[in-house]
Amino acid sequence: MKIRCEKKDLQTAVNNVSRVAPSKSPIPALEGILLEAAGGELTLTAYDTKIGIYTVLDAAVMEPGSIVISARFLSDLVRRLPDGMVMIEADDSLSVSIVCGKTEFHVMGIDAETFPSLSEINAVQNIALPENLLKSMINQTIFSVSVSESRPVYMGILFEVSEDDLTMVAVDGYRLAKRTEKLEQAQMQPCSFIIPGTSLSEVERLCSAEKKDEVLIALGEKHASFSIGSTVLITRRLEGEFMNYRKSIPSSFRYQAVVEREELIRVIDRVSLVIKDKQSSPVKMIFEDGTLQFYCTTPFGHAEDSCLCEGDGEGMRIGFNDRYFMDALKAASEEKLTLSMNTPSSPIIIRAASGGSYLYMVLPVRLRESD
Repeated sequence: MKIRCEKKDLQTAVNNVSRVAPSKSPIPALEGILLEAAGGELTLTAYDTKIGIYTVLDAAVMEPGSIVISARFLSDLVRRLPDGMVMIEADDSLSVSIVCGKTEFHVMGIDAETFPSLSEINAVQNIALPENLLKSMINQTIFSVSVSESRPVYMGILFEVSEDDLTMVAVDGYRLAKRTEKLEQAQMQPCSFIIPGTSLSEVERLCSAEKKDEVLIALGEKHASFSIGSTVLITRRLEGEFMNYRKSIPSSFRYQAVVEREELIRVIDRVSLVIKDKQSSPVKMIFEDGTLQFYCTTPFGHAEDSCLCEGDGEGMRIGFNDRYFMDALKAASEEKLTLSMNTPSSPIIIRAASGGSYLYMVLPVRLRESD
């Protein structure tokens, strides 16, 4: 193999795929990036048997071929190379030379034949949506993905496709995040599938917050792919029965408070300073007429603060985990939010005051009489 390409293009491609390559694997080739040169293009692939990413860039191909190079080494090297054209050459003895300007490296590669093939997706169903929208939808739900392996199905995000809507839902047993958007293009029958949160973290990283180019999501029997520009991510789907989240969300509420999001974040952030990492002390909220009062008492100390709101909770007192509540507030995008509640033992629902396309549910912490 012998190719020449721009350093900045190579660096972008390496950055796009390198994070997937495991640092240690029983298959040495998986610790590397597969480079395949043919037809004026260089394809870079990384794979950890669960997630695979490949990306294509233009290159001058003098000799077609393939080689695997350590992902960590290649990432560190390309980042340090001077700007300009990079020449990569590999021979039959697996010796690889990388030259850029006056910089020259000679290292050993790994036989490309030992690199496992990515799963193929024979997809007949697909949906498309702008990458900035997909990035936003992932960002506003992924914080609620479970990290517990006891219920693997909740370690992913549920995708629900209707005739013209896409709904994404994540739950972890303590909170729920939901976001719904209209679909402009869909060649998919109404269905649902679950994508691992780790895969969607990579999809979110690959998507731009500014670009409106379409991301194509193709659905296979056991896998799904996300095509983002010249980069494709292939991931397994999670199998299992996702909870009927609609039954968990209350349909009516006794109390509602409209509050400024930034002010609420600042107040909870200040009150939670007395909570140490290993403590599970809840933050207490008392909903009065036009005011939300917050208290927290731990072995370390006591804190209290308040913020104005619209609404009257008749003095209802409710406790919650400060981190779960803050995650939802930070993910919300509007400046005015509506907090909806029924009783101290029922969940808090967080929505945009103007309506919006997202909903967050946080389960309360049961308070003792002494709290």
